[in-house]
Amino acid sequence: MLTIYLCGPIMDEKDGEARQWRDIAAGALAGEFALLDPMRRNFKDREVDSANEIVEFDLQDVRSADLLLVNYSKPSIGTAMEVFYAAHDLGKFVIAFSPYSYKDSSPWMVRFCTKILPSLESAIEYIRAHFSADSRGRGAP
Repeated sequence: MLTIYLCGPIMDEKDGEARQWRDIAAGALAGEFALLDPMRRNFKDREVDSANEIVEFDLQDVRSADLLLVNYSKPSIGTAMEVFYAAHDLGKFVIAFSPYSYKDSSPWMVRFCTKILPSLESAIEYIRAHFSADSRGRGAP
């Protein structure tokens, strides 16, 4: 079973936005894939005492994952750093979903996301088509 890290903005997200898309992804992908959700940890943003722990645990999740599912709905330093680390340093497959058009996307995200799709639903379909156990049996990665 492949492992997916659910990567996306957490800091300063409002009204449960950081959790909402992750819950939808988990509902759609659980059972077919193991999921690593950074929100399972109860750290508080902007607390100096937990800053190093937050980053180190997230980097461990990126290292442990086979691929990343990325919410690229707004600029996020942490998300961009995780994407760069996963793609550039570790050679991981990075699938993002974003409301941005190609011309409105950061060149860094375009360069280091393997695939950017227009919605969470299309990203989930892409993952199932190319990374599920059934698709891997047909010659997919």
